[in-house]
Amino acid sequence: MPMLGIVIILGIVEGLTEFLPISSTGHLILVGNWLGYVGENASTFHVVIQVGAILAVVWEYRARLLVYFAKPAAPASVRFYVNIILAFLPAAVLGFLFHDAIKEQLFGPKPVAVALLVGAVAIVVIEKLPLRARSMSLDSMGAGQALVIGVAQCTALFPGFSRAAATILGGMVAGLDRPTAALFSFLLAVPTLAGAAVLDLAKGIGTLTTADFAWMGVGLVVSFLSAWAAVRWFIRYVSHHSLVLFAVYRVALGVLVLLLVRD
Repeated sequence: MPMLGIVIILGIVEGLTEFLPISSTGHLILVGNWLGYVGENASTFHVVIQVGAILAVVWEYRARLLVYFAKPAAPASVRFYVNIILAFLPAAVLGFLFHDAIKEQLFGPKPVAVALLVGAVAIVVIEKLPLRARSMSLDSMGAGQALVIGVAQCTALFPGFSRAAATILGGMVAGLDRPTAALFSFLLAVPTLAGAAVLDLAKGIGTLTTADFAWMGVGLVVSFLSAWAAVRWFIRYVSHHSLVLFAVYRVALGVLVLLLVRD
């Protein structure tokens, strides 16, 4: 397949899956293996096109973010910054320490399939718990809730578990209602994915060519458009539905991969 086709497919996959609890990294690994686009450059490409998804969230919630940035000393802004930092740090530290080992050992179809299945079980179990939502908005979130989400996000270091699933489920366990947990997950993705992109570029920029950067630009635009559509749809969906449908999808995909992958 021509490189343009590969880039467009991966950009769509990234955008549609980044903020849904089904693992964008897992899907990129699976689709990349299917397309034959693997290796260090492919891994860097996967991370860089996540910037498109980040920009989609920034654009969709630009009004809210501008308020936080315009009035950084306001109580709501300070609370937001503190919560984002607390939720960001645990996975950032572990990711920095084990980045290379994770990419070497876990970036393959079988580990992704197992993580998809484990995440599906986690979704079903947590959705069945008698949880009581205490926070229905970001302004009512506490530091303890943010830290719970941050610890939960560490499970997303395993490709296939899903950063979105980890943070949304962590938010629900911490006492957020489902839409607020999803919104916080979206906004937490901005520093989390940006940090991953910077780290990967710093490690792999020497192997990239001018053509690689051009393809990354195309993938970034495609992922932006598809992520914007996904974010707008998902926040409406979780306002009225549980996440069990995504668990069913994860089981189906995980089992299919285990059946098809021989080594």
